[in-house]
Amino acid sequence: MQIPTAAILLRIYLGESDRWQHQPLYEAIVLAARAQQLAGATVLRGTMGFGQTSRLHTAKLLSLSVDLPLVIEIVDSEAKIHAFLPTLEKMLGGGLVTLEKVEVLHYRGTGVAVPPEVEKRYLEK
Repeated sequence: MQIPTAAILLRIYLGESDRWQHQPLYEAIVLAARAQQLAGATVLRGTMGFGQTSRLHTAKLLSLSVDLPLVIEIVDSEAKIHAFLPTLEKMLGGGLVTLEKVEVLHYRGTGVAVPPEVEKRYLEK
């Protein structure tokens, strides 16, 4: 798979406890992006943050949060990202979604893939 040098970064901010059809929302988004053959997706967990409600979410020991902030980043061509947006819109309740133009300098796999049986076990959890 090739990504054009001039691409788009889709960034989705949401909470760890957000759900979609009885599964974590972040997982559902990544699987949907994969099903639409986007170039890749990464989920990043934040240690502290707040959103539109100004409610603070933190990983400090004295106030363990079960709803830490998450960011999903997906980079691909503008056409493929825009084709994914209707799918994403159906899944999102709250959160923040941004788009920005990016320049892709390097996109190559390592040649190491997760064996299908390991991936299946993870997804069944």
